[in-house]
This record gives sequence, structure tokens and C-alpha cells, in this order.
Amino acid sequence: MLLAPQPTSAHPLRLVVCFLLLCGAGVLASPIITAGCPDRCVCDDQFVVQCAGQHLTTFPVNLPLATRQLIISNNRISELPPLALNYLSDLVYLDCSNNTLTEISESTFGNLRKLAYLDLSFNTLHRIEDRTFGPLASLVMLRMTDNPGLSDIHPDAFLENEALQVLDVSRNNLTALNITSLIALPTLRSVGLSGNPWSCQCDNEDLCLWVHLETFKFQDEGQTVCGSPADMQGRRLSEVGIQLRTLCHQSLDSLDYLFFVVIGFVIFAAGTVSAWLMGVVMVLYERYIKKKDDQLELENEEEGIEMDNASRGRTDRGNRSLKTSHTV
Repeated sequence: MLLAPQPTSAHPLRLVVCFLLLCGAGVLASPIITAGCPDRCVCDDQFVVQCAGQHLTTFPVNLPLATRQLIISNNRISELPPLALNYLSDLVYLDCSNNTLTEISESTFGNLRKLAYLDLSFNTLHRIEDRTFGPLASLVMLRMTDNPGLSDIHPDAFLENEALQVLDVSRNNLTALNITSLIALPTLRSVGLSGNPWSCQCDNEDLCLWVHLETFKFQDEGQTVCGSPADMQGRRLSEVGIQLRTLCHQSLDSLDYLFFVVIGFVIFAAGTVSAWLMGVVMVLYERYIKKKDDQLELENEEEGIEMDNASRGRTDRGNRSLKTSHTV
């Protein structure tokens, strides 16, 4: 007896078709925002993702959304993609040290408002813009050491990091640093500046004086020395602070007073000559106007005389005509 074949259920087939359609349409979650663990990384139940020393050349994908600590140090990563990084809104610890990062865009840390620790040491950064760290309202410690090409930090780079307590920019290529935003940070207690070729001239006077007045804040203060000019090379910034204050705000000497006297005399002479010339011009102008008025008045008088003569002539001719008519 042959058994009739059982009808094949179409339900599993429909599931497979739906799965393929979802994949083709891109509806499935991107690996950036899935809850897996990146290749060659270790993820634990404490939301720590460890990817150090894995020879990565790109930022890891497939990161758990709840990641709180991300360690990608000792790789060859050259870029931090803002889209991938900003999905990690719970991130509090980020170690990017010893990579090949060359720049950080203004949007890189746009959504990392909980980030408290950031390490960008041993990279190839060149410049820090004004809004690079702006979104990091909770940043407590920033390490940015050993970037040989880092020579410029925008004066407002740390303006919005009011929670910042530790800043280390040692062993870069900085010659000057605008401290306006730094001295305004209420919780800043430790600053590392050593190993930079600092310029100990008047344009960097505020930094040197700050190191002198608040020496206790500066790590390795003894190694924070001048790189230029030649006569100050090797001297500590804390030593030259008061000296620069004196040199850059000297009182006037005899040559300065002589200069002001000469300038005053020149200004006085120029004013006198200008006033005399103005007076001459005004006199000549008044004479010219008076002459024009006299000519105009004379012309009016002559026209009046001519009109009177013409009127008298017409009157005389009328009288003679009248007499002639009476005689006839």
C-alpha cells in the first residue's frame, strides 16, 4: 500500500524568502550597531571590549551598543569614524593610543557625552581644532602625548570641558599654548607640558607665568624647559616667568621719551602748516566770492540804467505823438 505523500509545509520556505529579502533590502542591522563582538577582540560581561595589539587597520565594527570601555591601542588605525563611534553613547573609557591617527574631526566625539577618559597618545596628530573636544562634557582625563607633529592647539579647544582634571600634552612639538580657556577650568589639577620645544618669548609670557605661579599643577615641571630663544634654551618655564614679565613690560627709557618729543613736534608742525594753508584758502575763497558779488551787483545796476533809459525814451516818443495829433 502506497502512502500518499505528505504536503510540504510552505512556512519554513516563506521564512527563508523573507530573510533573503530583508538582507537584500538592507533592513537587517548594520554590523556597526549590532550587539556582537568584533573579530580579534574580546568582549566581557562588564561591557569592556579589548582590541589592543591586534594589527587592526580600521576601526572595529560589530561593537556591542552597551560598550563602556573600548581599548584599541597598539594597532594601525588611521581614522575614527564618527558614525560608528557615536553609536556608543554609554562609552566612558576610550584608549586609542599607539595608532596612526592624523586628525580628529569636530564630529568624531559628537555623541560621547559620558566619556571620562580619552587617550590619543603615540599617534600622528598635527592640530587640534576648537570643537574637537567640545561635546565631551564629562571628560576628566585627556592624554595626548608623543605626537611628534602636534604643533597647534586652538585657544578654545578645552573651553567646554569644565570637568577636565588631568591634561597631558607632553612630548609633542608645541612651542606656544594659549592658556585662556585652561585657567578658566574649575577642576583642572594636573597638567603635563614637558618634552615640548617651548618658546620663552613675550608671545608665550602667560604660559611661563602660569607655570611659575602654580608649579604644583605641572607634572615633570623640572623637564618643562625652553626650546628657544638660544639664550634661554634648557631653562625651566617656571624660572623665566617673572623675567619675561619684566622684559615684556619695560618702562620707557630716554630714547623712548626723545621719540615721543620728536613725534609731538612733527605733529605740532604739521598741524600748524595745515591750519595756515586752510586760512589762506579761506581768505582767497572769500575774496573770490566778494569779487563775484561785486560783478553781479554792477551788472544789475547797468541793466537797471538801461531799462530806465528805454522807459524814458518810450515816454518821450509818446508825448511827441500826442502833441502832433493836437496840432493837426
